[in-house]
Amino acid sequence: MNIQTESTPNPSSLKFLPNQVVMKKGTIDFRNEKEAKRSPLALNLFKIDGVEGVFFGSDFISITKGDDQKWQMLKPSILETIMEYYKSGAAIMLQEEEDNTDTSNVEDNEAVIKIKEIIDTKVRPAVAKDGGDIIFQSFDNGIVYLRMQGSCSGCPSSTATLKAGIENMLKHYIPEVREVRPVT
Repeated sequence: MNIQTESTPNPSSLKFLPNQVVMKKGTIDFRNEKEAKRSPLALNLFKIDGVEGVFFGSDFISITKGDDQKWQMLKPSILETIMEYYKSGAAIMLQEEEDNTDTSNVEDNEAVIKIKEIIDTKVRPAVAKDGGDIIFQSFDNGIVYLRMQGSCSGCPSSTATLKAGIENMLKHYIPEVREVRPVT
């Protein structure tokens, strides 16, 4: 098994590409070992000293390390853990994969429907290339609230991405949007 790695805009995160499906649908973000109990692979990755975040995308795994850790020290253990897990044939998730990316809601107004469509078609694919995801939370009084996940969570350039990129795009297409704010 050959696992490739890609850097991300976040120097504390690295994207691992196992050339296999990671999540059949949706994404999932684990910020600690307790959250990872539904995924034996995520639990195994958290056992590696220095791993502080695990994110599963459709065909990649983003790992976030502690600031005091070096990738040259962590990367071999992470690669070995991922390879051994895939060789075992075990499921990534213990229970049904939760699709937390479904942003549909029958009560959405026209602006929210447009916001979700732009996020799903234009923003999320670009963010996935950087090893993360972005989830719509709400739209209130002209403010769009978005949750950054994976490599995007805590990334130094995420504020610029939200303000210069996403906010400007949403304002352009949807006049009701005044601002975009992150949800932590």
